[in-house]
Amino acid sequence: MQRFSIIHDLEKRECLICGSTANPHTHEVFFGTANRKLSIKYGLCVCLCARHHNMSNEGVHFNKALDTKLKVHAQKIAMKHYGWTVDDFREIFGKNYLEE
Repeated sequence: MQRFSIIHDLEKRECLICGSTANPHTHEVFFGTANRKLSIKYGLCVCLCARHHNMSNEGVHFNKALDTKLKVHAQKIAMKHYGWTVDDFREIFGKNYLEE
């Protein structure tokens, strides 16, 4: 499945967090088996440097605060882009991240 993003330009290969172009990784914002596929389908993927992805304690896979911030940001963009309500988002992804 081709990855695209409604959040930012993946082709620039710049980390969404710090702007670094070193060692870029594509990250599906809502990960886990089913949600990873949904993130890809709806363009909820971002580019992150290794440090902000999974190669340090600062990365979204180890830093709950950063992970939550990214999920909230992505949910807001998805709801606006697709015209979804909170209930629509919750029905698709199983959770409303705006409540956290």
